[in-house]
Formats: sequence, structure tokens, C-alpha cells
Amino acid sequence: MAMRAQEVGKLAFIGFGEAASAFLGGWRRAGLTGGVAAYDIKTGSADAAERGRKWADYAAAGVAGAERLEQALAGASIVFSLVTADQALAAARAAAERIAPGTLYLDGNSCAPGTKREEARILEEAGARYVDLAVMAPVHPRLHRTPLLVSGPHAAAALAALAELDMDAGEAPGPVGTASSIKMIRSVMMKGLEALFLESVLAGRRAGVDGVVLDSLDVTFPGFGFKERAAYMQERVMTHGVRRAAEMREVARTVDELGLDGGMARAAVAWQQRVGALGLDAGAIGRDDYGALADAILARLDPKDR
Repeated sequence: MAMRAQEVGKLAFIGFGEAASAFLGGWRRAGLTGGVAAYDIKTGSADAAERGRKWADYAAAGVAGAERLEQALAGASIVFSLVTADQALAAARAAAERIAPGTLYLDGNSCAPGTKREEARILEEAGARYVDLAVMAPVHPRLHRTPLLVSGPHAAAALAALAELDMDAGEAPGPVGTASSIKMIRSVMMKGLEALFLESVLAGRRAGVDGVVLDSLDVTFPGFGFKERAAYMQERVMTHGVRRAAEMREVARTVDELGLDGGMARAAVAWQQRVGALGLDAGAIGRDDYGALADAILARLDPKDR
């Protein structure tokens, strides 16, 4: 599907990490020829190496990197906000001071419905059209075709724009917060499973019974492939745990907003943060070897966790 610049207008990213680069890579393959700009707070980092890596990311993706947010937003008709969950509200506030009236602001951050509603209020007051956007699967390997959900009063306009971008989007009928509710409540299970695998596998490894435990689980749940899943779950947390921890804090807030206790989500925060902060390279260890991954984690945990 070839897309011309005049069909989609200028696009801007706030935050340029895995999701943004994946979407852009997919669009390029699909023939997008419109202008794309990006701003990431890492371009203003005090760490020269971190700044350099982000500018290298822009160059590798063929995107027009910006030193300041207003440069990226200038002339943009569609803005994707794809930052970490803990930065989403700050990004919305900063964008509201610079965004042009009528701009579609697609908030794809993993935030609680209450956070999304506050962002919507801020941006709508600035004249933008806020859209609650939920990314419903990992962005690899499907890139720009990763399933999305949108909700809120501008959902129809968002669906039309996303269709022009050859994206796989559907509507979650309802106000702002509906799409994020689906995403957050799903994450109770998905990110919670990662934390459960960590606790079970690491404890089993230390006790010397991990293989027996995982084999017994395969008997109880035939076909699930617990050893393969254990490797995958550990790798995900090692690679993305800090970002997932930020998301799970918003998940806990979502459950709390519903009048329940988000204790399970908060427990997952602790495992995601602890293991993600170790900075381990799963690829160098052996991402398909659950035992090697577990041993690497156990070797690096704080003494209080031993």
C-alpha cells in the first residue's frame, strides 16, 4: 500500500523507542513518503553517550529528530505519544503548550484510564483532538500492523487516519479510558504471568527442583510448554522490566480506581523493576535457555534477595 505525503500529512512522535521505530519501519516498507519528526527527552540528556545513541536512532530510522518538542510538533497533523507510562502526563502537558488546534493526539502509552482522562482534559483545552490509543500486542514482528484499539469522541477520525497509515486499528466504543481499561486489565494477566514465572522459576532453581516443577506443570496444563515459556518470560522482563514496572503501576491504579485492591499488580511491579534494573543482556546469555537466564538473574540479585 503506497501512501503519499498529502494523504497523511506530517507525523510527529513524542518518544522514540521500540514502538515508534517499529511503526516507522513498517510504514517505510509499506511506502509511506510523508514527513516524520520525532522528539525524545533523551536528546536533552546530560549523558553525552545517551544523546548520541538517540541521534543515531533517528538517523538509522530516517526520521527528522528534534532538539526541542516544539520543533517536532510544528506542522504536524497527527502526533503519536509513545513514552514510558510515568512520563505520559508530563508529555501531554508539554505538548498542550505547543500543539496546533485540531491536531490528532494519539496517546499510545500504557496508562490508567484516570491518567488518560486527565491528559484528554489538558489537550482538549488546548484545542487538540485527544484519542485514547491502546497497543494490544508486542510491536515485533508486526510493526505498524500491530493490533490497536482507540476510544473517545475522536475515535472515528483516528480510525480514518490510522487506515491511511495501513495500521490495524479497531474501536473500543466508549469514552476516553475505554481502550486503556482493556489494555490495563489484560496486563494484570500478561505482565503478572511474567512475575509469577520469575518467582516460581527462581525459587525452583535455588531449591534445585525447577525442572521437576516445570515438568509437573506441563502435565497439569498439557501443551503450554512451561520451560519454553519460562525462557520467554524471563527474557521479556530482563529486556523490558523497567518499562513494564511503570506500566504495572498504572495497572494497579486502574484496579484501585475500580474499587478493588491492585495488590497483584503491585507485586508484579516489584519483580519487573528488580529484574529489569539488573541490565542483563538476555541475548548474550541465551534467550532460549531458561536455566541460564535464571542463573544470571540469581547471580545479580541484591543480597537481601538471596
